[in-house]
Amino acid sequence: MIEVKHLSKYYGKSRGVIDLSFSVEKGEIFGFIGPNGAGKSTTIRTLLALIQPTSGTATIFGKDCITHAPTIAEKVGYLPGEVYYYDKMRVRELLLYSASFYGKNCVPNIDRLCKRLDLDQNKRIETLSLGNKKKVGIVQGLIHEPELIILDEPTTGLDPLMQQTFFDILKEENEKGATVLFSSHILSEVQKICSRVAIIREGRLVSIEDIAALKQKQVLGVSFEYEGEEAPDLADLPGVSEFTVDHNLCKLVFQGDVNVLVSTLANINLVSLHVEEPSLESIFMHYYSAKKDHV
Repeated sequence: MIEVKHLSKYYGKSRGVIDLSFSVEKGEIFGFIGPNGAGKSTTIRTLLALIQPTSGTATIFGKDCITHAPTIAEKVGYLPGEVYYYDKMRVRELLLYSASFYGKNCVPNIDRLCKRLDLDQNKRIETLSLGNKKKVGIVQGLIHEPELIILDEPTTGLDPLMQQTFFDILKEENEKGATVLFSSHILSEVQKICSRVAIIREGRLVSIEDIAALKQKQVLGVSFEYEGEEAPDLADLPGVSEFTVDHNLCKLVFQGDVNVLVSTLANINLVSLHVEEPSLESIFMHYYSAKKDHV
């Protein structure tokens, strides 16, 4: 469905992406994940022929993304991270205008999706919140029942309940045959909906993982406050990286058997304990430090 080969993009001397290669199979929901500025949007804009690559190729439906852009666009739905519209138009006017480019009756889909997303079609764009503008973008990207759906940070502005509704809609479109490229900097989002994921950092591909395998590599961010004058030293505990101590507050990134960590913490006089999903940057640094340890 999508084939990217040795794709590079530079903006003058600035890096966009470097020698990027990956493929998305027909019918899958493929995650594209990395920190902000990693090159995700650059890759997507190249796929959509909004920018041209410096070198390398990208194809969709077996056709070059640049030379066959108009033909490809007819079968692609796109939701950018930030959406901009004509403020004076009403929601329905905008959606009908968008639908007019596809040469098919999209009204039933407009009504169905607006109802699912609780979006008032009679409101003017200028009166909408960020979340409701994002809903307009979702409907706009799906009204023509595209074969390929490309999403760039699609949940920004959506509340948790609406995010789940959006994920449900995506799964339904996928079950009907649509392929999805889902770009995000939030690991938990990708884990919820994708079957495979490409991890990108500083413009380069770090790895491509099955979600099941990625979950087995689950990384946790741990912080705890302790009582006592002597700081606990967990830096050499297997699975621990980025261990820091600031006064009586310790922070670390952990990957491995959580029971080992719990047993160690049980010997410390804890005041508080907090466990969370760390930032992607922390996860990447953890992987890199782990690789260095095995060199």
